[in-house]
Amino acid sequence: MAIRMHATHPANGCLPIPATISRPDVTAVVSDWQHQLPALASNGVVLRQLKQSDATPLFMLLTTEEVARFITPPPTTVAGFQQFIAWAIDRQRQGKVAFFAVTLRGSDAPVGLFQVRALDGGFTTAEWGFALGSPYWGTGLFSQGASLALEFSFETLGVERLEARSMVANARGNAALRKVGATTEGVLRKSFEKGGSRHDQYIWSILAENWRNSRGVLVPARSTALITELAGDASAEAPGAALWTEAKTPILVRVH
Repeated sequence: MAIRMHATHPANGCLPIPATISRPDVTAVVSDWQHQLPALASNGVVLRQLKQSDATPLFMLLTTEEVARFITPPPTTVAGFQQFIAWAIDRQRQGKVAFFAVTLRGSDAPVGLFQVRALDGGFTTAEWGFALGSPYWGTGLFSQGASLALEFSFETLGVERLEARSMVANARGNAALRKVGATTEGVLRKSFEKGGSRHDQYIWSILAENWRNSRGVLVPARSTALITELAGDASAEAPGAALWTEAKTPILVRVH
């Protein structure tokens, strides 16, 4: 399964968007996401702030042949991943992108990434993407992480339209997007370059109103104790991730 994760150039002037959200099965505590991303937790998955110490495990998981088959070539060194994390945190400070490390509940080791980036100045239109290490394909990790990322996008960032791009040839990726409620809107011909060839991509979207109708009404956030515990030293210096080609990183993620 594959969708594109893309980053753009830095820009200034975006104000923080404070919010606190929760569902019975998903707890999220949100304050100033630009300064520090909240820890988002479900039964088996936590999405948390990227930090520099994430560079080595992400390098090991996201540069394997089976994962790299569906992504723009990632950095080839741990140092490259460290540069990416520094860049991602800088873009986060500017209010333009949110990169989450994916971890298993009870472990702080990253096994992948989720990204949401603004496509306009107000974050009403955005694009999301993700990358997971191959040992975690087919485990349900994507579905749980996607649920958390979607809620953060619509209820915290205020996204109204969330886009994704996936290679037409990747049947599993397109099925996964459909399963989380995305609608395909057309084909972007020869829009993704990989290995010297250009490939067609589907463009997908999820609208906030449709997502809310499918999820039901959200209730006010519950106790913050659980997330405070999960986040640990999240307020301390961040550990981290990777810098792909001029901060323009289509990452295609396969989940079996």
